[in-house]
Amino acid sequence: MATSQEFLDTELLRLVTAGSVDDGKSTLIGRLLYDTKQILVDQLEHIEDASRRRGHDYVDLALLTDGLRAEREQGITIDVAYRSFVTPRRRFQLADAPGHVQYTRNMVTGASTADVAVILVDARKGVIEQTRRHSYITAMLETPHVVYAVNKMDLVDFSEERFDEIAEELAFLTSQLGVRDETAIPISALKGDNVVEQTEAMPWYDGLTLLEHLETVEISGDRNHEDRRFPVQWVIRPMADEHHDYRGYAGRVASGVWRAGDEVVVLPSGLRTRVAAVDDAGQEIEEALPGQSVTLRLEDDVDVSRGDLLADPDQPPVTARELTARVSWMSDRPLEDSARLLVKQATRTVTARVDEIVSVVDISTLDDRTSTGRLELNDLGIVRFRLAEPLAVDRYARNRATGAFILIDESTNDTVGAGMVVDAA
Repeated sequence: MATSQEFLDTELLRLVTAGSVDDGKSTLIGRLLYDTKQILVDQLEHIEDASRRRGHDYVDLALLTDGLRAEREQGITIDVAYRSFVTPRRRFQLADAPGHVQYTRNMVTGASTADVAVILVDARKGVIEQTRRHSYITAMLETPHVVYAVNKMDLVDFSEERFDEIAEELAFLTSQLGVRDETAIPISALKGDNVVEQTEAMPWYDGLTLLEHLETVEISGDRNHEDRRFPVQWVIRPMADEHHDYRGYAGRVASGVWRAGDEVVVLPSGLRTRVAAVDDAGQEIEEALPGQSVTLRLEDDVDVSRGDLLADPDQPPVTARELTARVSWMSDRPLEDSARLLVKQATRTVTARVDEIVSVVDISTLDDRTSTGRLELNDLGIVRFRLAEPLAVDRYARNRATGAFILIDESTNDTVGAGMVVDAA
């Protein structure tokens, strides 16, 4: 049997589940946890008891994830529930996003860092508006892999013909949106068919189960190893006498591979130097990869502060004063032309003004329609911003880490939107 440390050393995959109301997201997550033996005995006993009180003659695995009182009373999911589980092959961090249209912002939150999106489709209904909406969001967020779990196959007699019809609809939708890597898997979350174990109920399907797909989908190539980007989170200057000469810049590698000797440009100042060493937990290491938290030491005593970005001078980001971005608006108060906001990208925050709300997505057609000058709650649209200070950014399609930002209300400090850079100047 593998040790807990061996489990921790396995690769982490972040996934988000989404779908329309009653498509079975919570049941699917419960099934994954149950069939991979992640449920404690007392948890299972509690769920069994709650299922009996509801009059069910089966264990309602959805109760594992429907933890909020309001959603339990309504029988719906209204927030992003995060769960973790582990198999011998991989560790998983899972975000269960809501199905209601009014919770689009939660879907954006859950999908923003996901490697894989699992979008549920009710086999009886096929592709509906929420399928299109969630597919659009995953395409907009450049989610590298999308799995369509065609659920409730037991309610359509495990029909191969019905699955093929839905798979054809999905293929047309993903070609419209430019989804990068998609697959469809027929399942029954309630009965467990093709979730963790292969089913005999659909002998016509010879593909992987959902868990097998999640365990084997290749994600190492999804990270940007080409464009070196390092947002400075903290300047380290120890006060102890024996370390008085030490000066390091701590942060998380956004992209690229960092090694001693690499040339560096400090943005937005434009100062140049080289990496003297890469430290991890006080020990010098040969290289740092995307997602790794390290400290960089530089050869020259240049001026570097929190919020600065260290980058490859041969492949630098754009130091921008103007941004055009796809925005998901998350506030009850509409976004309007000329509004002032804070833009927080990586470790840097600058003041911005909305120059123009260019367009809003018509989710029924997936087309951009001319804006009326405002974005309402849960709207997706294209917005142009003018920045008070320069910001080093990449296009989101090239670099998710430095092409994304959040919008903050200056007066309340609330997060009111999320943006993906389309263009910068």
